[in-house]
Amino acid sequence: MTWLITGGAGFIGAHVVRAMLAAGERVAVYDDFSTGDPARVPEGVPFVKGSVLDADLLRRTLPELGISGVVHLAAKKQVGESVERPLYYYHENVQGLATLLEAAAEAGVRRFLFSSSAAVYGMPDVDLVTEDTPCAPVNPYGETKLAGEWLVRATGRAHGMATVCLRYFNVAGAAGADLADTGVFNLVPMVFEKLTQGAAPVVFGDDYDTADGTCVRDFIHVEDIASAHLAAARALSAREPGSDLTVNIGRGEGVSVREMIALIGDVTGYGAEAAPVSAPRRPGDPARVVASAGRIRAELDWSARYDARAMVTSAWEGWCLRHPEARR
Repeated sequence: MTWLITGGAGFIGAHVVRAMLAAGERVAVYDDFSTGDPARVPEGVPFVKGSVLDADLLRRTLPELGISGVVHLAAKKQVGESVERPLYYYHENVQGLATLLEAAAEAGVRRFLFSSSAAVYGMPDVDLVTEDTPCAPVNPYGETKLAGEWLVRATGRAHGMATVCLRYFNVAGAAGADLADTGVFNLVPMVFEKLTQGAAPVVFGDDYDTADGTCVRDFIHVEDIASAHLAAARALSAREPGSDLTVNIGRGEGVSVREMIALIGDVTGYGAEAAPVSAPRRPGDPARVVASAGRIRAELDWSARYDARAMVTSAWEGWCLRHPEARR
C-alpha cells in the first residue's frame, strides 16, 4: 500500500516520512510548502505541491498515486495566530480536512491517521491527562483539532475507514541537523534564539502551583512522534473498517519550564547565561499538562525512547547549523 503524507515537507512530517521509509513503507508527500521545505522530501519520493483545500487536485492525486492510506499532518498550528485569525484557522484546518476526507472517501481510502494535539484538553486540572480527560480547548487552534477529531471519526464510521487520532504533547528535538525545526514558536528554539542574541530567556509566570513555580509540560522527541505514527499506521492495516482509536503521544513525565531552560544552558555551554527572567503569565497557560501514556503502550505497543537531554542536544545541533555564531 502507499501512504499519502500531507504536510510531509514540514518539521514533523519530514520525520514521519523518513521513519516510514526506513521501515519499508511506501509513501508520497502532499504539501503546499507554505512552511514546509521541498529539500526535506527524500529523493525518489513522489510529491505533489498543493493545498488540502484543492478538491480537484486531491481527487486526481489519490487515484493517480494509488493511495490506500492517509497520514494527515498539514495544518496551521500557531495558538496566538489562531486567536487573531479564527476564521482562517477554521477554514484551513477544518474545511481543509473535510475536503481531504471527501476525496479520500471517493477514492476508496480505508485508513486515515489524523495528527491532533494536546491542545484539545485546554487547561486540565489533573496530574496525568488520559484520553478520557474532558476536552475543553481554550483557543481556536485547539478547537479546530477537536472538531477535526469529530469529523475524522464520523467519516470513518460512515465510509468504512479505520481511523486513528494522535494527540501530540510538546514536540522538540530532531533526527538530524538537516531536519531541525526552523520555526521559533516553541520553548526550546525560543530559548536558543535568546541565547544567540545575548539576551536572557523569558519565563511567563513563576507563581504557578508547581515545585518551582513554572509550568510543567510533557516534552516528546520528534523521532518518538515519528515512530508513533509508524506504529499507528501499521496498526490501522489490521483494524476493522469504521473502527477508531484516539491516543496521546507523550512520555508521561513532566519537566518544568525552569528545568528545561537549565538543561538548555548545560547542553549549549551557556550555563549561567541561560538564567531566565520572569514575565507575567500568558492567558490560557495551564500549570501542568503531562500525558498518561498507558493507552498508546497497550494499543500500539509503543513507548517513547528519548529523554529531554536528547531532545535539546539534537535540536541544538540543528540550530547551530543555521546559526554557527551561537556555538560555544
